[in-house]
Amino acid sequence: MEIKVIVTILLGSIFINNYVLARMLGVCPFLGVLQKLDSAAVLGLAVVFFMTLTSFITYPIYKYVLAPNNISYLTTIAFIIVIGSLAQFMEMIIRKYCPPLFQALEIFPPLIVTNCAVLGAAVINISSGFAGPDVTLGMIKSVAQGFGGGVGFTLALIIMVGIRERLELADIPENLKGAPVTFLTAGLLALAFFGFSGLKI
Repeated sequence: MEIKVIVTILLGSIFINNYVLARMLGVCPFLGVLQKLDSAAVLGLAVVFFMTLTSFITYPIYKYVLAPNNISYLTTIAFIIVIGSLAQFMEMIIRKYCPPLFQALEIFPPLIVTNCAVLGAAVINISSGFAGPDVTLGMIKSVAQGFGGGVGFTLALIIMVGIRERLELADIPENLKGAPVTFLTAGLLALAFFGFSGLKI
């Protein structure tokens, strides 16, 4: 039964409750920051890793520090501090032990830290009721939703960047070039993903 629940959370966060197209989180890199597929793929993988790690770390902080001490009203502030510290720590490690990777990812740490989808994943894990009595299952659910959210973000980002690359070669009316066609594409993509809402898992 738990396996089915985990699979449901995973597929739901990728397709049905996609962080970008359904929850409107992480829209900035989705709409305008990236123009190339390879950059989108690298940023997507970084976000998957970071959202999964953030979900893994923030769950016990809420479960064992914030909730027992009745300071859950500090959840958002605590999670922002954790995310910023974690990003800085990872950046220092990558810069010290893998300089080529740091140069390749140089623009991405600020994008990840300011990506509201990362904070959204941590907060949504708590509001979804994963911090229940079963700690192990709650942790697995949180990590599954964080991982699925990252994969969903990456999928939406790659599709959007791929479409924008094709649109550069298309004959688009002058008054639709730039932001208008980007918003139209995003809206159509969100409608396409809305079709997954009837998916039976």
